[in-house]
Amino acid sequence: MEHLGEQLLLRRNKVNELRAQGVEPYGLKYPVTHTTEQVRDRFVELEGQEVSMAGRIMTRRGHGKACFAHIQDGSGRLQVYIRQDEVGEEQYALFQNLDIGDIIGVRGRVFKTRTGEITVNILSFSLLAKALRPLPEKWHGLKDVETRYRQRYADLLANPEVKRVFVLRSKIIQSIRQFLTDRHFLEVETPVMHSVAGGAAARPFITHHNSLDLDLYLRIALELHLKRLIVGGMERVFELGRIFRNEGISTRHNPEFTMIEIYQAHADYEDMMELMENMVLYVAEKVLGTRRITYQGRELDLSVPWPRQKLIDVVAELTGVDFREVEGDAAARQLAGERGLAVEEGATWGEVLFAFFEEYCEERLWGPIFVLDYPVDVSPLARRCADNPAFAYRFEAFMAGKEIANAFTELTDPLDQRERFLRQAQKRSAGDEEAHMMDEDFLHALEYGMPPTGGLGIGIDRLVMILTDSLSIRDVILFPTLRPREMEAQVKSSHAEDENGSEDPAAGAHLKK
Repeated sequence: MEHLGEQLLLRRNKVNELRAQGVEPYGLKYPVTHTTEQVRDRFVELEGQEVSMAGRIMTRRGHGKACFAHIQDGSGRLQVYIRQDEVGEEQYALFQNLDIGDIIGVRGRVFKTRTGEITVNILSFSLLAKALRPLPEKWHGLKDVETRYRQRYADLLANPEVKRVFVLRSKIIQSIRQFLTDRHFLEVETPVMHSVAGGAAARPFITHHNSLDLDLYLRIALELHLKRLIVGGMERVFELGRIFRNEGISTRHNPEFTMIEIYQAHADYEDMMELMENMVLYVAEKVLGTRRITYQGRELDLSVPWPRQKLIDVVAELTGVDFREVEGDAAARQLAGERGLAVEEGATWGEVLFAFFEEYCEERLWGPIFVLDYPVDVSPLARRCADNPAFAYRFEAFMAGKEIANAFTELTDPLDQRERFLRQAQKRSAGDEEAHMMDEDFLHALEYGMPPTGGLGIGIDRLVMILTDSLSIRDVILFPTLRPREMEAQVKSSHAEDENGSEDPAAGAHLKK
């Protein structure tokens, strides 16, 4: 059990004292007529009028028979003023006994002090919630990032900038929905638990359904169910939902994250590029009021069109290796070995090319840029390029060295798709836990005929990181995945003597910031 310090004991004792005085420390609903923001914005109209507000006490000063304080609600802060001769000795004594962090409801008249600060002169107040813990100090209590993520509720109270980020996140998502619905896309919902984990190269989380005695997987992508809807005649669909991948934690990865996937019949990956660049531009201008944003001190111009460059050319430009001159799988693996790049024992030419891109190129792409035409060996759900079947009509979008989106001209040939699933199944049998599973029902759906389709998946968390200038994905997820507190203490202890301050990769390298 937690050891209670002096502050916590004092506040708990106050609860008992209040109840002994007939004051309930956890009140009922309070009749709020105005927010603090409304009082500020409508001061000319409200001056001299009575208002009723509720908020948390954030500051308090004064002595004797008058006192000033600031209360904070969801819209901001406002000063309040209380005098003993107006509220009576009993109420004034109660107010003086309140603590920073307590939530109160106040009724009073709006006025402006001699210094020009808009204030509410309290005529009466009620205690709505007694805070048993002191609020964290902005620069002391929550400077540790792990504490901030673990106690997001306290982080939001102490750091207004944190709340601003999550308000922007909400507006970004609203704007994306508006952009798509204006273009006649239908928002749908598909299952979170799958009998087959498909649509991405990732290790799934496994759960069990007791009644059916069946293992199920938390979804690693939205793709295969949305494509079933395209087969069924729903020609423009999107889903914005949570995805779960059993992978490490870093500044770019959280095991539970938000993705949007968008599918359009009678379209291809060129249409998806146009859709994405216009959607991101629309969101930036609507939410931020600009198409030129700054990320970590460097500008990103979101004006369209974004540059487009083939993956094989990006690798040649940034590594000096032209894979057009590398002949065969063995030669590609040998080249990887000479460069010190670890690849699987049986890696193909296309897989080595992709490994070069991931290792040496991705983080150098400031963008925004579309990198297109990926090896078919790493694109089992994308249509082959007509002019070179070793590649697929696939692109990824990059901003500030981060992959933001992945998209295809979708593979609609059920026979080709079966062959690719079989190759993926062989890789799983050889120990690759991230290889695709065979999905017979999806193949069954494709056999009914799927129209030419473009598909696009965007990582919402990473996009929000860029648009809010946030360094870590944990800064844009309200409750990121963390080790239990006891494990965290053990990990910190085990690394205490590491002279380089190295960290378990699963803990998240963002803690070094």
